[in-house]
Amino acid sequence: MTPPDQVHPRPHIDPERLTREMNWNLLRTFVVLAESGSITEAAERLRLKQPSVSVALKKLEDQLGQHLIDRSPGHFTLTKAGQMLYREAVNINGSILRLATLMRTVTPEISGHVRIAVASHVLCPLFDSVIGDFYAAHPKASLAIDVITSGDAITAVAAKRVSFALALVREQDPNLRYLPVYRETFGLFCGPRHPLFGRSDLTLEDLKGHAAVVFDNDRLQDALQDVTLLRARAALAPEVTGVSENLEEVRRMIMAGLGIGPLPKHVVARDIEDGLLWQVPPFEDLPEVDVYLIWNPTTVRNRAEETLLTTLIERLETVPFAERSYA
Repeated sequence: MTPPDQVHPRPHIDPERLTREMNWNLLRTFVVLAESGSITEAAERLRLKQPSVSVALKKLEDQLGQHLIDRSPGHFTLTKAGQMLYREAVNINGSILRLATLMRTVTPEISGHVRIAVASHVLCPLFDSVIGDFYAAHPKASLAIDVITSGDAITAVAAKRVSFALALVREQDPNLRYLPVYRETFGLFCGPRHPLFGRSDLTLEDLKGHAAVVFDNDRLQDALQDVTLLRARAALAPEVTGVSENLEEVRRMIMAGLGIGPLPKHVVARDIEDGLLWQVPPFEDLPEVDVYLIWNPTTVRNRAEETLLTTLIERLETVPFAERSYA
């Protein structure tokens, strides 16, 4: 019986021949296929017919002498060979996508497009200052900021889809580079409609059993695990009444009275002053979370990307971490 990870395996694949004959479109199709999880969805994303995607997969398997995807009704899984190829193909595809951008920036002036992934709650005056100084010095450059989850931001950096990211980090990928930007402190808050709003005599016991609003990555295995423990410490109800991956939406639901939820204290300081939020216990030993600058050292950057990233790193290394953090 033929092993599941092999379809007529070749005794030897000549690397030079593979380099000459490899069709990069096949790799791109495989990346989309692996991320889609089905031939149908991949065909829609690629704007191709399903048989064309199937033929492309077969050609790639024949060229590599490996079975890449196990498919059957209701089952779609990458083989070990497929998983390995996907990791490499993502990097190759990302590098090819950046070629056109690099070619457009070969000019006397620094120009080019910079795409940054940022977690929804990132608030950093130093970062804002660096961006402002960069644009003032290089007005022909352009900037895009994608507000996404920290996990998606890190994935985008690894896949070379963004120039760099500012996000929370649970575990560091050895293939990426990390530099702490600032430290923030999370507290628990409620809105004007909540029965505990405005009370200055609250204890932890008063919070017991109240409904909770949470971040989508507020779990023990994620970057906000200490915030998860804070909710447990307050003995909030296990049933969650509101959840979002975006800070603004978590803030909205807390203000609307859906429940008690965690927010970075410095981000909502103005809301507290305006009477839109009220901090509840505990007030000591609150969770502290670091926000990191994350970049991929293997990414080939245009001049604008390289200049902005280098400037940001230099500023972070110049200003002490304590001065960049929020007490």
